[in-house]
Amino acid sequence: MSVTWYECKVKYKKTHETGEQKVSTDTYLLDAVSFTEAESRITEEMTAYTSEDFRIMNIKVANFSEVHPFENSDRWFKSKVSLVALDEESGKEKKTNIYLLVQANDVKEAFENTTKAMEDTMGDYSIPSITESPILDVFPYFTGEEEQLEKFNVLDSETSEEDLETEETTAIETETTEAQEELKA
Repeated sequence: MSVTWYECKVKYKKTHETGEQKVSTDTYLLDAVSFTEAESRITEEMTAYTSEDFRIMNIKVANFSEVHPFENSDRWFKSKVSLVALDEESGKEKKTNIYLLVQANDVKEAFENTTKAMEDTMGDYSIPSITESPILDVFPYFTGEEEQLEKFNVLDSETSEEDLETEETTAIETETTEAQEELKA
């Protein structure tokens, strides 16, 4: 299932390092299924982030194919990646551009991280541009069910040894019975 990313611009009073408050407009990225859900989610995230009043100034669909966070990085970069394919009919190379959002500390690291993100790609590609993005933070969608699934898997793995032994015994008994019936026939 493909993910739709939304860029949300939020205006609010921000306390700077000097202690003074200034009105700031920041851009955040989140995935959602609609503009309505994007508005709801950014409202929820910003309520947790700031106690001040804020205003959602703009929500638009972002053109990112993938988002790649990397540890120990604090800025986001937009990497344009040109996928190169050979058109069999005309025999010419055809380029298709995709955009990745990659976390890094500088442009050089963003290039390296883009290369890491693309290392499983089978075809040829080039990276024609990398620019720093105004995105301050990314909020991927988590349902909370992931924790429930992990708990389920832990419980499932604890009981599965007994279940496996029972299933193996049943399977062996079934095979033995079928073999005996074939010998009688």
